[in-house]
Amino acid sequence: MSEIVIKLETIDPIELFGNNNSKLKILTREFGRLKIATRGNKVMVAGADEDIEIFRLKLSEIVDYLEKYGKISDRHLIEILGGSNPYDTNFPEFKDNVLVHGVNGNLIRAKTKNQKRLVESCEQNDIVFAIGPAGTGKTYTAVALAVRALKNKWVKKIILTRPAVEAGENLGFLPGDLKEKIDPYLRPLYDALDDMIPADKLAYFMTNRIIEIAPLAYMRGRTLDNAFMILDEAQNATTLQLKMFLTRIGPSAKCIITGDLSQIDLPRNHQSGLYKTTQLLNDVKGIGILKLTDEDVLRHRLVKEIIKAFEVDSEIEALKKEKTY
Repeated sequence: MSEIVIKLETIDPIELFGNNNSKLKILTREFGRLKIATRGNKVMVAGADEDIEIFRLKLSEIVDYLEKYGKISDRHLIEILGGSNPYDTNFPEFKDNVLVHGVNGNLIRAKTKNQKRLVESCEQNDIVFAIGPAGTGKTYTAVALAVRALKNKWVKKIILTRPAVEAGENLGFLPGDLKEKIDPYLRPLYDALDDMIPADKLAYFMTNRIIEIAPLAYMRGRTLDNAFMILDEAQNATTLQLKMFLTRIGPSAKCIITGDLSQIDLPRNHQSGLYKTTQLLNDVKGIGILKLTDEDVLRHRLVKEIIKAFEVDSEIEALKKEKTY
């Protein structure tokens, strides 16, 4: 008789064992010749070598499933143990273009026409620019695509970055260390991740640098391969900064750059490089460039009206400048 201990590092043990150990009972019933015990995030198994190896392989499949979807029903657990394909699209919860099974069973999917175009463009290209006004889901959809790639093991890590530029406020004199000063700039990225990955798993990913969130300046000098890279708020990056970021991409990496050209927070003596960069790369094969509009806004209904009002004002100001010259 042999014994092994399997440590569950990337999933919530409660999701595996079930409330009141309901799923653990299914496992012990299926592997009746093994002695199975649990303690915290550890599974202790004793029995014949052949039975242990089968158990280990099945448990690995279950863990893969939980890493991808965050939870598993009794039905799907039994399907895996019985040798069926747990990802069969006949199962209803895998329809409707779901990108990620988020926290508390939240299904995260592309909802608008242009969000779906963003998903399609990412599948067809290694670099994608998504440009549009606030509230169109650029960042959220990009993060969902990155989390999906990580859960499916298409990439080994996620890199999330944005320029550390204040939106009219001066955060330089806030108390705290460097991380505490920088975090306010990166909060929207944390918010998206909080919706998609359970807190304990997210902490594990970040502690082990599987998910990195850092200011754009920290990307200099790196080569990032087997990674899903997102540059958010790219309208606040200069042309040289965008060039630096885009040249970090390794041969097996994906990259999404999001930005809103109507909300540039750079000092007056600095120009946004987003518009020029998209013009330079417009015809490069493997790079997708798409625009989202106020029709993609999923926030409060008044956000669309606010965006339209500011767009009209910008057009009027541009016409005034033309007449002046």
